[in-house]
Amino acid sequence: MKSDSESTLQPTPEASAQQAFGAYAGPLIGETIALADAVHDDPSPEALHKLRVSLRRVRSLWWAFAPLLDKGENARQRAVYQFLATAAGKTRDWDILIELLKDQPGGAKDLLPKLQQARGETLAVSRDTLLNADVKHLLRDAFTTTTAQLNTAHMPRIALHKFAAKRVNASERTLKKRIKRARRAKRSDYAAFHEVRKAGKKLRYLFEFFGPQLQGGHKRMLKRLKRLQKRFGMLNDTVASATLLRDNAALVSASGSGSGEIDAALDWLNRERKRRLRAAAKLLD
Repeated sequence: MKSDSESTLQPTPEASAQQAFGAYAGPLIGETIALADAVHDDPSPEALHKLRVSLRRVRSLWWAFAPLLDKGENARQRAVYQFLATAAGKTRDWDILIELLKDQPGGAKDLLPKLQQARGETLAVSRDTLLNADVKHLLRDAFTTTTAQLNTAHMPRIALHKFAAKRVNASERTLKKRIKRARRAKRSDYAAFHEVRKAGKKLRYLFEFFGPQLQGGHKRMLKRLKRLQKRFGMLNDTVASATLLRDNAALVSASGSGSGEIDAALDWLNRERKRRLRAAAKLLD
């Protein structure tokens, strides 16, 4: 199945990167606005996940075109997308924790209702944040501002296929450096593995945006990146869930759950983290 970026009508390789921006950003902005609207009616984990992913792709697209944009303005726009993604992601983080603990042998049944309550309270805050932020206005304004900047800047025009190759090559170099660093890192150094995940995700998005403009096949690399992202994402789920539960232990305990049950859940998440870290490390060989 093709991604939304792949199904969009692609610019010609000879078009300038400046001209091509709108062809990438327009449909993506429209999709993200629709997903933000849907969250107000659909509180499901899947709806929030789709919105967060779409906002990440928007942020990655602005990063891809960063060399052609004013640094200050680009940083401001990407910070807005990060803020919106975080708002959507807070509820999603509870969903991940709940799904993980459903697999914990025997120990989390009494804890789950408390986590569901916390998830509902967080959802209300996430919805209010997204509504008050006026996502539609923010994204449309960013699109208009960036498009105007690209069309009026005095920077030399660069062919899209050349620009795409440069950005993908730069992203590939970053990923290779981070993989090399993670191979040398201790297994307790989760930050090194997290950096690999972020670099791999960024490169994957670039391949999805610019794939038709690149010379040579990239399907094998894209397949490997998807596998890496999935396995490293599973690792990140355990780390983030343990942090979330630990940070909210007092809140959950106040709702009636004993510290013993929370400690048991944290121990299980720690074992899962170690198992998933070993599985993720195998992809670096």
